Amino acid sequence: MAKLAAKNSNDMNEYKHDFPSLSHNQGGRVVTYLDSASSSQKPSCVIDLMTQTQRTHYANIHRGLYTWSQETTRLYEGTRAKVASFIGGAVNEVIFTKNATESINLIASSWGADNLTSEDEIILTEMEHHANIVPWQILQKRLGFKIKTIPVNADLELDLGAYEALLTPQVKLVSFVDISNATGVVNPSHQITEIAKKYNPDIKVLIDATQGVIHRLIHVRELGADFVVFTGHKLYGPTGVGVAWIKEDVLMTMPPYQGGGDMIDEVSFERTSFKDGVERFEAGTPAIIEVIGLGAAIDYITDRGREDIFKHELETFRYLNHRLRGIDGLVLYADKAERCAIASFNIAGCHASDVAMILDNDGVYTRTGHHCCMPLMKVLGVDATIRASLGLYSDKNDVDRLCNALEKAKRMLL
Repeated sequence: MAKLAAKNSNDMNEYKHDFPSLSHNQGGRVVTYLDSASSSQKPSCVIDLMTQTQRTHYANIHRGLYTWSQETTRLYEGTRAKVASFIGGAVNEVIFTKNATESINLIASSWGADNLTSEDEIILTEMEHHANIVPWQILQKRLGFKIKTIPVNADLELDLGAYEALLTPQVKLVSFVDISNATGVVNPSHQITEIAKKYNPDIKVLIDATQGVIHRLIHVRELGADFVVFTGHKLYGPTGVGVAWIKEDVLMTMPPYQGGGDMIDEVSFERTSFKDGVERFEAGTPAIIEVIGLGAAIDYITDRGREDIFKHELETFRYLNHRLRGIDGLVLYADKAERCAIASFNIAGCHASDVAMILDNDGVYTRTGHHCCMPLMKVLGVDATIRASLGLYSDKNDVDRLCNALEKAKRMLL
């Protein structure tokens, strides 16, 4: 692994030195990257290991008896063990996918198609990313089950009383986001799971931990869920790799999601048998280098220390909220709710896209739009928000540059 910059509690910019894209100016401008909820920057150790593997010993994994294949397989399967340890699961419960979206599609297409009927119901929430809505709607069109949604309250937190009222003997699945990618609202995931399991232990629970796995400890056993999904490219790893953690007793009942090489036991034109466990869900040559990169990202986070990272992010996030609240005319969504790392807002009288373009001219990179959460935007009564999201490399200087650029945008647009 590449050498890390030394920790220094008085200069949290030290984190930035691990990220080559943030350690130099762009066209003479200091870059303020505040779009980590969409995709994070990558530390040198991730880039270096992926490059080194391709330069020195790249080969296809599994079944190769020669040295390069064995070494690449070791790194690939080593990442599976790292993921399991990172989230408190077991190696035989970790499936590699291309992202969290594919993980949810896998669960819907395999477990959902095999277990849901027209007599059943599933529960989602109003704050879901489209990736946790559309796959269920596609399956609903085939099977005819009912989709119900937990509403948000005036503070944009989930209404747990309304949730309990939605539970019926027909409910087979509760699927929800751990941290909202649109507002940063932190959901009580353990409590939501506990309510479902107390009502009926056979209800399956899926948690989209795409943001949660970055900004707080996710321990799948303690959560009590049956499915937990996340993606690699937001966790300081590369694009093209995600994770579906599936509780072993559930996983062993699920049919394959896709067919092809590496997931089979025996093939003939009369019949095909499949491997047991996670291998049956990884058909074909996987994203080998990307998985290895995810392993390096987990090593990086572990070496840096998750508690130190969380402490730094919380301090920066509190400062972000303080500065945003001081801007006249700025509407900060879910301001009274428990949130982390993500601030979603608008400036009265200014279109989000116009503001974002002015920010870009000052080297401040944010995200505007519906953030793949159109149902939640409807609740907010807006088409788009401006979203500033933090990574471990974000600091108070980034917040100051954002707020200075927002004041400039106000002067130009109002």
